Amino acid sequence: MRMRLACLLSAATGFVALSYEILWVRIHSFATEGRAGSFGKLLGAYLLGIALGSFLARRWCAGGDRPMRALGLFVLFANLLGFLLVPAVAALARVAPPSLALPLIALVAALLGTNLPLIAHFAIPADAEAGARLSRIYLANIGGSAAGSLLTGFLFLDLWRIGTIALLLAALGVTLAAGIAAIGSRRLAGQLLAAGGAALALLAWTRPYDGGYEKLQLKEEYRAGYRFLQLIENRSGVISVDREERVYGGGAYDGKFTVDPVDDSNGIVRAYALAALHPAPKRVLMVGLGSGAWAQVVANHPGLERLLIVEINPGYVALVREWPLVASLLANPKVEIVIDDGRRWLHRHAETFDAIVQNTTHHWRAHATNLLSREYLELVKAHLAPGGITYLNTTGADAVARTALAVFPNVRRLRNFLAAGDAPLAVEGESVRAVLAAWTIDGVRMLDPARTECRARIDEILGAGDWEGKPSLEARTRASPVITDDNMATEWGR
Repeated sequence: MRMRLACLLSAATGFVALSYEILWVRIHSFATEGRAGSFGKLLGAYLLGIALGSFLARRWCAGGDRPMRALGLFVLFANLLGFLLVPAVAALARVAPPSLALPLIALVAALLGTNLPLIAHFAIPADAEAGARLSRIYLANIGGSAAGSLLTGFLFLDLWRIGTIALLLAALGVTLAAGIAAIGSRRLAGQLLAAGGAALALLAWTRPYDGGYEKLQLKEEYRAGYRFLQLIENRSGVISVDREERVYGGGAYDGKFTVDPVDDSNGIVRAYALAALHPAPKRVLMVGLGSGAWAQVVANHPGLERLLIVEINPGYVALVREWPLVASLLANPKVEIVIDDGRRWLHRHAETFDAIVQNTTHHWRAHATNLLSREYLELVKAHLAPGGITYLNTTGADAVARTALAVFPNVRRLRNFLAAGDAPLAVEGESVRAVLAAWTIDGVRMLDPARTECRARIDEILGAGDWEGKPSLEARTRASPVITDDNMATEWGR
């Protein structure tokens, strides 16, 4: 009976501990804008805390029922502090770099780390079966931990916001603490349940999670009462829209809701420049949806027959649906949106395209290599129709240009966007003017040649001075590395 109870407790505490870790990974990644090293640093702090808690637990492993009373207290405080950790990290982000939140994570993890040793001491007598019993308790802990990762990471984050999940975990922890304490003392169990429940209710009543993402994103620029225009949370990430209608994915800038090439606050002219790179792109693949602004422009390219958008986060589809400037994209019969990883989709399909466009996220973010490496560009090249081009955002990294030069014979750059292909990357000027003049979105002509400012923008798109050619790119990026799946050069600053 004792072993069954111990296995149940081990699984339950493992479930709570790993569920909290999922939440902490999310907020630390958000605070660091998804930098490549953020997960490793948080994991290191978490494991250090678990190890420290396991080490300190030996003090209470003195026999009898005392370890369970101690365990009940540890579980109670771990869960109350676990609930407060995210608001504490958000408040700290206003005055300190995200790395200074790691000791707080280690502290709470240390309280969680006491659980398994104390449970094992409670249930396992010092006899010949000690090893076998420990393995069963440890297996139960692993099972509970895996269930916490799966349910919280893949289900709960799709159902509820982070504050709701943390509250549910804390309520489970308080109940668990009372149940553990009841093994040694029913009176103590009642005290823990009453005190823990009251404390949790008081903490929840103060709404500590309100404004958390705003603090984590804006940091020292945050002002009391500031709230995003829109916030979408799901298992794929966090999407926020600030009051200037700028879109952020995972805390990093992702675009803006504007398709105007003249009053151009987001560099959308680069999307219209597709007309100067391919004479007639009929089938286009776009990797990533973002704010939908780029997709809206490309979808209305005169002569386009099909735009396939592969987006990994369905939250962006919900985002686009709420903004009138881009909402018509979802009803456009030429447009198909597939929820999938872009690289995986390319591996699984043989279809070719006249252009593959991706307004890639910052090159220094975790997993950016998946859409920038030589291996990826070779995969893209295999999906280009004769004369096809790829058009991608370098986000200012010379290594991206160097990598494209290693894969494609023809490369050309406009601002931070790079076009590459096997065929020459230049379209006859008058043809480009005709395409740009015919470009309409929701019935509005975007570049009317009768307007002086529109003619100036058309001239910019055609102007040779605004484009950097292959010889210049080769000379300027000679010292930059070629990005590969192995070196992940831009993610780790090589």
